[in-house]
Amino acid sequence: MTDTARISKPPIPLNKSTPTIMSEPTVIQIKDTTANPAPLGLLGFGMTTVLLNLHNAGFFELNAMILAMGICYGGIAQVIAGIMEWKKSNTFAATAFISYGLFWLSLVTLIVLPKLNLSASADETAMSAYLAMWGLFTGVMFLGTFRLNRALQVVFGTLTILFFLLAYGDFAGAGAGFKHFTGYEGLVCGFSAIYTGLAQVLNELYGKIVLPLGVVKK
Repeated sequence: MTDTARISKPPIPLNKSTPTIMSEPTVIQIKDTTANPAPLGLLGFGMTTVLLNLHNAGFFELNAMILAMGICYGGIAQVIAGIMEWKKSNTFAATAFISYGLFWLSLVTLIVLPKLNLSASADETAMSAYLAMWGLFTGVMFLGTFRLNRALQVVFGTLTILFFLLAYGDFAGAGAGFKHFTGYEGLVCGFSAIYTGLAQVLNELYGKIVLPLGVVKK
């Protein structure tokens, strides 16, 4: 009777590691398919600014129409546009739209609170400080437009001037002529924002430059 030879595999040394096959990492690119919210914000700002400055220019008294625009289109619509720009990682546009949307809401609040006997009215000095702060903010934002386009430079440049004119008018107790002049300057600002917003809509729809924005070469 013969013994059957037993063949066994040699043990794997403890100091020898088994090679691991590494796979290449997979890169997933997510394409942003959401719409451009900038026209909404620009039109909300521009149309409300035009209506308010028609009042400042002396065409009609301050009324519920202006307040409603300030709450709905100038206020809420701009805040929505700013949140959409934030989701697109556009810091400049998000800051601008949300800030100016809340500006309109705060301006309406300044007018309505005294009417409801919830607060004393802001005097001329307080309003001049309020408007000057917004002018300072807008002036700094204006510097950022030199990296964007000429149309936005006009919007922010005229808006900076408008805020400081309004602030001076309240501080110095300017007469009707100065306030009417300020209103006309505000009309230029408002219509420039309307142009910039509609230009983006038409240029996107037609796939070409219909209304130029004056893009700045970086």
